[in-house]
Amino acid sequence: MLAAVDISPREAEVLELVGAHLSNAEIAARLCISVRTVESHVSSLLRKLEVPDRRGLAQRAPEPAGPGPSQPAPALPAPLTSFIGRVSERAELTELTKAHRQVTAVGPGGVGKTRLALAVAAEAAGEYSDGVWFVDLVPVTDPGMIATAVAGAVGLGEQPGRDMTESVVAALADRHALLVLDNCEHVVDGVALFLERLLATCPRVTVLATSRARLMVPFERVYQVPPLSLTVDGESDAVVLFMERAAAVGWPLDPPLRGQIAAICDRLDGMALAIELAAARYPTLGLDGITAALSHPLRMLTGGSRADERHRSVRAALDWSHALLDPADRTLLRRLSVFVAPFTVAAAAEVTGSEEGLVADGLARLTEQSLLVVTASPRGTNYRALETIRQYATERLSEAGELVDTRSRHLRWCLAMAAGLTVVGKDWRARFDLVADDLRAALAWAADRPEHRADAYELARCLAELTFTRNLIGESQGRYEQAAALADDPTDAVSMLRQAAAVAGCRMHGDDMYRLHRAAADTAGRSGDTAGAARDLANAAANAYRFSSKFARMLPREESIALIAEARELAGDAPAALAAVALAEAGRSLTDAIGAAQSPGDDAVGETIARAERAVELAHRAGDPLAESAALDTLTGAQSWAGDTFAAAETTRRRMTLLSSTPDTPASTHELIEALGEAAGASLGTGDLPGARRWARRLADHPLLAEVGHRATGWLLVADALAGDVDEVLAVSARFLEAWRRVGGPARSVLGPPAAAVATIHGLRDDHDARREWSAVLNQLDPSPWNTHGYGAVFEAMLLLHRGQAPEALKRMAPEPGEVWQWVTWIWHHWYVALRTEAAVLAGSSDARDRLAEARTVVAGNPVAGAIVERAGALLDGDQKALLATGEAFDAAGCRYQSARTLVLAGGDHAERGTAVLAGLGLAPMAPAGHRR
Repeated sequence: MLAAVDISPREAEVLELVGAHLSNAEIAARLCISVRTVESHVSSLLRKLEVPDRRGLAQRAPEPAGPGPSQPAPALPAPLTSFIGRVSERAELTELTKAHRQVTAVGPGGVGKTRLALAVAAEAAGEYSDGVWFVDLVPVTDPGMIATAVAGAVGLGEQPGRDMTESVVAALADRHALLVLDNCEHVVDGVALFLERLLATCPRVTVLATSRARLMVPFERVYQVPPLSLTVDGESDAVVLFMERAAAVGWPLDPPLRGQIAAICDRLDGMALAIELAAARYPTLGLDGITAALSHPLRMLTGGSRADERHRSVRAALDWSHALLDPADRTLLRRLSVFVAPFTVAAAAEVTGSEEGLVADGLARLTEQSLLVVTASPRGTNYRALETIRQYATERLSEAGELVDTRSRHLRWCLAMAAGLTVVGKDWRARFDLVADDLRAALAWAADRPEHRADAYELARCLAELTFTRNLIGESQGRYEQAAALADDPTDAVSMLRQAAAVAGCRMHGDDMYRLHRAAADTAGRSGDTAGAARDLANAAANAYRFSSKFARMLPREESIALIAEARELAGDAPAALAAVALAEAGRSLTDAIGAAQSPGDDAVGETIARAERAVELAHRAGDPLAESAALDTLTGAQSWAGDTFAAAETTRRRMTLLSSTPDTPASTHELIEALGEAAGASLGTGDLPGARRWARRLADHPLLAEVGHRATGWLLVADALAGDVDEVLAVSARFLEAWRRVGGPARSVLGPPAAAVATIHGLRDDHDARREWSAVLNQLDPSPWNTHGYGAVFEAMLLLHRGQAPEALKRMAPEPGEVWQWVTWIWHHWYVALRTEAAVLAGSSDARDRLAEARTVVAGNPVAGAIVERAGALLDGDQKALLATGEAFDAAGCRYQSARTLVLAGGDHAERGTAVLAGLGLAPMAPAGHRR
């Protein structure tokens, strides 16, 4: 069916993943391309396959080659050795996962829990339509990082406005998948909390965990993983494992030796790890030597919480294996235990304090003895110790009295690695991911040691910056707060708290932003920095005004007024503090104006604008571009509320110019994201559709918004819909809807315009089902007067006029702009006036000419709204030449839909060409004025 359609190989890949119901962000991650590129491919596929939407694409996706249903390949690590036996265990564990949503495979280290879980997951993969994911929790040292590890395995990023757990839970809410969490024992509490939220919200997700201890949650079903079978009838799994591993190192065993092997396996209690280590020794010790080694007095450790019966056999294997190492290799092994992630030869040399050549030889020997795992990649060779061995070696490190020295070297290495990551290059993400877990582990150790407090502060600060760059903004905020707590210098603490507040803003956590600015003010005040305290108090109040939609608890007016008064008292003559106070006062004035029941009087408008302009001036004098950007934001709001659309647009351009030269920080990123949305809106308000699309595209492509497509793509959808770029709207709207539903479908009035825009496009296409779906989304998003009298009226009028229902359009926009001033200021004023005028002319309203004259004054300078009004005038006068001239104006303004509409309104041959253009855009034909469709 697809053979006759010219689809590129990349488009075919995208189509297959659309058919697997992956979001654009997930497809981008799977194919290692940008979300924008995915959107482009989806748009191309919609056009080539002539389907109306993403659902149509999914239906056209081909079935995968080969037998069986279409399912994602299991995301499981590929074992390097064969899996032996355990037929009954696999069957039992498989049945448990079918009957229970959370199963924990429990057993001592080395019993084979991970390999059993992997075997069960691989066999069960076909039962889960959305696949199987494997998450190794060994590198996770912080119980709060469980969700981050899961997100990394699944290929998700954090969604601003939600913590990482919420992001993961929302992404998996409708997935039918098996999640394997391996090695939970050291973060049991964090896993339990995560699973409680995951399983309550994701009804089709099953979790198979491995752990040395139960998770102790009420919904857990425990499966005790037994040792390998020890029967001596030739069917012993333990014996088969030993023989196969011995053969793998070049020493196959004869069947008559099975009895002796069984005795060894019995001494090892059937523990898989112990058997593998023993088999690896066979070439050098033989069976007699292994038997003798198992009698060595060091085969068991005594004392301590770990010396229980379940662990004695593994300890025995590790003890005698360790005892047979050369002293230098023992030293190397125990010092390597501080690494929690794969490491290189160079890293090992630095942390162990040895020469690189000697370390390389030692690593090779340890690998040969199955004590290390080696992985080769284009980036080089990495080594790692299995977790059981790493923990054993850590105990040896402590017994040797080398723990503090080795961890101190590891800390210094981590600091150097973090410093080297400050410059972001093409392979930055891979380099960060390789060392991130070690950075976290080193920080966890150093943070509790007073002698390393300064290093811990520096590492926390670096990790905060790096995780922000990596878009792990939830962790970034926590690391900034951790750095503030570790800082000895109050100035550093205040700086870290301010950065944490900015990250909280990026996350849409207004309450955290407020809390952190208050904490910064308290810290600054205690250190005697009254001006700094004033600045933070004022910023706390200003942010409550600027970002009120990000707050769960609205700041009471009395509290904000008290904050501003206290800040004013503390500010003195410090320029930055005075600028912050002026910004807060301007924000309060603007909020009071917006909340007015009637249109604010000239005095109120003038006072608000004057306050905002003073805040801009003071911030500029203080040399603080971010404070100036915040003040320009408030000035834009004041100008738009005053109805000065062009002044507001000019102010947003000033703001974007200012931000273009600021360094990348959390605070500048927060300002930039807000400014991009404001710039897109301002451009729409003045009819600059190319400019609106340019700013909106930058916003949609911002990496911080990759997982929140509804926030990222909103303005782009509005701009494309007004321009008539139907393919773009259809492609991008899928990302919007998927992301919005993934986060639970919140009611946000700011998301109303894009939903209305998409609903209108589907209406213009005569796709009634899709229009009903998007209208329902719109009603859920925003039932406010902004929808009823503002953008909602604009988009509905466009559709009604397209359908030839001019009287209905005029009725929909019956209120005079002055009567609904609150809802048509800013972006929608010119559009409302222009479309209302056209409706009056086409409906034959008796006052159409008066409305026309008034509208020309209002929209003067707006290329699109002005052309709509001039087209209405030409229709009223019957001036064909003037009418066609407006079509050229629409083309110049990048508004293909209105250009085609002009041709249709011109009639005759022009109408035929206009109808063809509409069809090329993917839109239904227009109905003549007065004719319903």
